[in-house]
Amino acid sequence: MSRKPSAPIVAELGRPETADETAARKAASSQAYRSSQTFRHLIAALILTLAVVAVIVFAVPRGAPAAKEEIDVATIAADVESTMDSPAIVPVLGDFWRVNSAELDGGAPVVWNITIAPADEEERGFIRIAQAFDSDASWAPQMLDGFAPTSTTTIDGREWDVYDIGDRGSANVSYALGTQAGDDYVLLFGSRSAESTAKVAESLNSQITAIEEAE
Repeated sequence: MSRKPSAPIVAELGRPETADETAARKAASSQAYRSSQTFRHLIAALILTLAVVAVIVFAVPRGAPAAKEEIDVATIAADVESTMDSPAIVPVLGDFWRVNSAELDGGAPVVWNITIAPADEEERGFIRIAQAFDSDASWAPQMLDGFAPTSTTTIDGREWDVYDIGDRGSANVSYALGTQAGDDYVLLFGSRSAESTAKVAESLNSQITAIEEAE
């Protein structure tokens, strides 16, 4: 008569498993398997998502960044002259400079502002050319944290007030030159060197003379 084989002894228990223990073990094993499969699926989905993003990033054409629109100083200055019924400075700048802004600021006094900066990105600093209508040197300290001229200098036969501010000022303004232009006061101020500012002042001499002769 054949004997039914006895259930294997489980080492951890020191005896054969009961039916409930066997069912529980199999259920735990199935749960672990399903969990591992879920994790694998999650990783696979993440890899697929990253692959799709990579395709979009590298496949979509970027193109070159849009060039900054060039500011037509002469056209804006013509409007300023019409508004103020007075000549406005139109600086003739070489390739070294680019115009960042040109606008008429209302107030007391009304000021025609042109901000220039080096065209080369490796060059630093800026100069603002400000023409204050119907004003004189007493206006300049309003733009220079209250600083008065420290000396004068002659550039191309014209006398300019020198504001050597250095690191004492704010708003990144370290140096300025100013001169009377008929009824107006012209101020050049910014963070460029004294030599660079003087070159711009020299380039404006004929413009300033024209303003004086028109009044």
